[in-house]
Amino acid sequence: MRSSKYLLATIKESPADAEIISHKLMLRAGLIRKLASGLYSWLPLGNKVLRKITSIVREEMDKSGAMEVSMPIVQPAELWQESKRWSQMGPELLRIQDRHKRDFCLGPTHEEVITDLVRNDYSSYKQLPAILYQIQTKFRDERRPRFGVMRSREFIMKDAYSFHINQESLDESYKVMHTTYCNIFTRLGLNFRSVAADSGSIGGSISHEFHALADSGEDEIVFGKDGKYAANAELAEGNLRIPNKKEDKKDYQLVDTGTAVTIEEITNLLKIDSNKTIKTLLVHSEDEEGNVSDKLVALLLRGDQELNITKTEKLKGIFSPLKFASSQLIEEQTGASIGSLGPQNLAIYKFADLSVEGLCNFVCGANEAGKHFINMNWSDDCSYDEVADIRKVTEGDTSLLDSSPLEIKRGIEVGHIFQLGTKYSESMNASVLDKNGKATPIQMGCYGIGITRLMAACIEQSHDDRGIIWPSNIAPFQLIIIQIDSQKSADVETMSESMYASALNFGIETILDDRDKKTSPGVKLNESELIGIPHRIVVSPRTLERKSVEYTDRRTGEKSELNIEDVEGFLKKVVMADKTSHL
Repeated sequence: MRSSKYLLATIKESPADAEIISHKLMLRAGLIRKLASGLYSWLPLGNKVLRKITSIVREEMDKSGAMEVSMPIVQPAELWQESKRWSQMGPELLRIQDRHKRDFCLGPTHEEVITDLVRNDYSSYKQLPAILYQIQTKFRDERRPRFGVMRSREFIMKDAYSFHINQESLDESYKVMHTTYCNIFTRLGLNFRSVAADSGSIGGSISHEFHALADSGEDEIVFGKDGKYAANAELAEGNLRIPNKKEDKKDYQLVDTGTAVTIEEITNLLKIDSNKTIKTLLVHSEDEEGNVSDKLVALLLRGDQELNITKTEKLKGIFSPLKFASSQLIEEQTGASIGSLGPQNLAIYKFADLSVEGLCNFVCGANEAGKHFINMNWSDDCSYDEVADIRKVTEGDTSLLDSSPLEIKRGIEVGHIFQLGTKYSESMNASVLDKNGKATPIQMGCYGIGITRLMAACIEQSHDDRGIIWPSNIAPFQLIIIQIDSQKSADVETMSESMYASALNFGIETILDDRDKKTSPGVKLNESELIGIPHRIVVSPRTLERKSVEYTDRRTGEKSELNIEDVEGFLKKVVMADKTSHL
């Protein structure tokens, strides 16, 4: 490929709405162009990288024994109504109508479609297990698309689904997919972690996320330094960094705290640590039909801890999504105001976090404006109904497995696998005959990878102040040959063309920058670094005088001179070796 005939649509400055480095560099390097909010066109360079990432994903999926299919992005409402997600999904599901006023949606995922396919084509346990996958465009109507392709409305995803006669078979395929995902992300050169996770709207029980570690990541992941424990912060558990101390119980006292209502204000006033306080939060319960109720539930946490909403929403009797009570409703039902609430004589159901279970001589609200109790302890009047883990793990907490310190880092979710069980097969009547001839609901697994997001994650982890640094196996080209001032020396063009032909003959993906008269040397060099091509050879009259060319390794930045007669051997040894090392 020649630069003079190729769309190198680089730009000098990042658009104002580009917030993170991958978004900035993908725009500047000419990989993508914004069409509308959350919608991007893929330019030639970006599309080449996308195809290579897709190829790696497809190769590993095929190795796992999965079979590739392709399903429509437009899906009939009837399937979503069967699974009951037509109403559950909310505004992220883009609903449309055809000319006959029939309801459809643009698929954000394909659980319903694949379940329909399997229930019509699989009838016996002898056909199972089976894993079907596709690599296809999805659409989710994000409320606030941002970070470029990291959180766009239209994106490319690899989604796979497995089908089983029993849990044991599902467990086996789940392990296979976990290993397959690790192989994919390793081949892409990512620094990643697999963590236990919440299943969210997809449903199911067991779930793991795969995160590429990056400061720009939207998720917090928690893991032990020894590598034995890892979980999304939404689900992570740990022992308190500052444990509750056992001490002799004191007699409680009612004290005047005036206008102090926040934990910070109370601790400053009473000159105590926040880990000696209890905060009381009131949320709505759910009725027998799962709807929001005005009956309130209390959540008790130690003052230095933060509520984990995901954990709390899983508690029986609490409405999800979590809804905090208004100050008016709190006063109507408790006679107290926000900031003065406490567990003493509070006549509503109370969940106590593990952080307060063994707390002694603590400070809490007295359910009276401007009043708090000091040295309060658990008793018949000051009590809770149930203990639950509802706090967010903090850095420095210790692992439940081995007491090693927990670290918290940010991650980009690039993959997610679920054990769905019979969530979809039961609601959509997908069953097969078991060995006794009895119809049995199919056990299902679901496995997703964000292909377009993977590209952004690779850039987030591999760049410098000059631009992208691609791993060789997904770079748009392995080698760029830049000719400089060919108008001053015919030998420059001759040598460039000769090396270009040799590189192509060796099977090296190469681009020849032959834009001498229109593009300055500085622009050429800067562009080669911006778009991240791993290997660069510069041919100029100056180097040819010494019968050499200049070589630069993009990853290390190291420069060296190659004798002309050594170039072909160098291409074979270095560039080809780099190309094959990621296979």
